[in-house]
Amino acid sequence: MRIGIDLGGTKIEGIALDGSREVARLRVPTPRDDYGATLGAIASVTDALEARAGVRGSVGVGIPGALSPSTGLVKNANSTWLIGRPLGDDLAARLDREVRIANDANCFAMSEAADGAAAGAEVVFGVILGTGTGAGVVVRGSVLTGANAIAGEWGHIALPWADADDQPGPECYCGKCGCIETYLSGPGLSSDHERHTGRRDDVPTLLAHASGGDEAAQATLDRYVSRAARGLAAIINVLDPDVVVLGGGLSNIGILYERIPQLWGRWVFAAGAGEAVRTRLVRAMHGDSSGVRGAAWLWPAPD
Repeated sequence: MRIGIDLGGTKIEGIALDGSREVARLRVPTPRDDYGATLGAIASVTDALEARAGVRGSVGVGIPGALSPSTGLVKNANSTWLIGRPLGDDLAARLDREVRIANDANCFAMSEAADGAAAGAEVVFGVILGTGTGAGVVVRGSVLTGANAIAGEWGHIALPWADADDQPGPECYCGKCGCIETYLSGPGLSSDHERHTGRRDDVPTLLAHASGGDEAAQATLDRYVSRAARGLAAIINVLDPDVVVLGGGLSNIGILYERIPQLWGRWVFAAGAGEAVRTRLVRAMHGDSSGVRGAAWLWPAPD
């Protein structure tokens, strides 16, 4: 049995899998700003899942950050009380077993590559379009972490092939300007609409206006689709994935799956001579469960 833990800023979710079959699931609030209590909550969730399943399992944990390859300490975490802490070592000691830890976007990609929308694909790029914009890379069934533990940080490269509508590049919390996240996240989409119209609509309101024929809202969506196509074309030029999987709240915008592939060939190098782009763009199969399932999939299936 494999146990996956999704450590989020507001909730900790755990799942026990027997192969691909869900055996048990549990969700508890995250003890914010309390590292010791967070360790205790993860241990309690693990114990409860094993009690329900009746068997001890491997444990994988997805976190909103990464473990530094140099120090083993947490870095780049939105849950700031984790930063600088030896989370892997502390959990291993608390649970009395090795624990595998990965970025939550990597866990999302792993889930969809293992038994989701990209099952069987050799190279998968999994994108989360939500409050932020993250991504993970899976190659031949394994998460690609990278030398600096930042593989897949797609949201923090500059928007490629920027045009007049993209300028000036919005400021990003990372300290740079014009990062993909500032355009393609939910707040980025709303901010772009406000810059062009003066209206600060949230995403559901914006989508409702667009579907109702509001030309300004439709123009905002047109810019969003173009930016997503350019951003993903740059990834195809570098990584050449078999499948790109979209997750997060904005992945529910249905037009993305038709219109982005219609556009990205303009910037994909392989399509310069009229050759079709073979990369598929698909919606996540497991939805909000992909992160916790992917954490479990950090371990191979037991023999």
